[in-house]
Amino acid sequence: MNIIASLGIDIAKNVFQLHGVDFRGKTVLKQKISRKKLPVILATLPKCTIYMETCGSSNYWGREAQKYGHIVKLIPAAYVKPFVKTSKNDVNDAEAIVEAGSRPSMRFAEVKTEKQQDIQSTHRIRSRLVSNRTALANAIRGFLSEYGIIIAQGINRLRRELPGIIAEGNKELSGLMKDNLQDLYQELIKLDEQIKKYDDKIKRLCKEDENCQLLESIPGIGKITATILASVIGSGSSFKNGRNFAAFLGLVPRQHSSGGKERLYGITKHGDVYIRMLLSHGARAVIKYANQKDDYINRWVKEVVRRRGINRGTIALAAKIARMAVAVIKSQKPYNAGYKIVLNKAA
Repeated sequence: MNIIASLGIDIAKNVFQLHGVDFRGKTVLKQKISRKKLPVILATLPKCTIYMETCGSSNYWGREAQKYGHIVKLIPAAYVKPFVKTSKNDVNDAEAIVEAGSRPSMRFAEVKTEKQQDIQSTHRIRSRLVSNRTALANAIRGFLSEYGIIIAQGINRLRRELPGIIAEGNKELSGLMKDNLQDLYQELIKLDEQIKKYDDKIKRLCKEDENCQLLESIPGIGKITATILASVIGSGSSFKNGRNFAAFLGLVPRQHSSGGKERLYGITKHGDVYIRMLLSHGARAVIKYANQKDDYINRWVKEVVRRRGINRGTIALAAKIARMAVAVIKSQKPYNAGYKIVLNKAA
């Protein structure tokens, strides 16, 4: 029997399709197995390179395969699709995964550790709670507007003014409506407490991680942004350089060029919306106080804002922050405001 050099695994919930090829690229294995049998296959299979699509549970199975000495490479699903022949099915998908992985120019994702996934799940839960609080605040404002009561924008204004509106002495609302608003106010308080709980978790995670502390040295990056960036960048091996990471986040212009004519449009908005949002907020905070500082990054962003406007300046700075994040993690040195060469070459 020919030795399997590369194995493609099409992951599903309960059934997995395997496609193995030898060193010459000849197919030597086509097999459909159950979820329970995959660990046995990984344990008995000679060490080889295993390719999988990035999807739910791919990081888990990647870690399981690495335990037995296999080299695991994850491929974004969008990069596998062009290699699917004829109809889409599990057999063709597994073959396409191997074919895509064999390409020298293919881009791979790093298998995330349990710690990285723990951090990301913490952020996702917090993000969901914040979204729920925003939806609740909007609902409360909507109810009050039906009774001619308007509260200024901002969650803090809502917290301060709502107790007075539902007070017993207020005759603008019926007793039933006050009772309803009291329930909503209690729900708002509970969401605030839950969000604070996760904020405290993120602060502890940031304090315990050296990469997070390095990232915090970069202007525009706080504890929340530092922890999520550290979990995504990892060791930095998945990204050739900082520009590659900025493109991964969708912070570079969309290009449609042909015949020597270059056309650049707005940013691609690929990648993680949550991280892009955090970086943009951090960039706006830096721009707000840029006039009070005179280091390289603040001089640079002031010039960009002057020429291109605050919105383009914000995205440009967000992209630069992303590039600096990769440079800081790869070099294991904190951001140095006075060292311009680091920003240009390492990023």
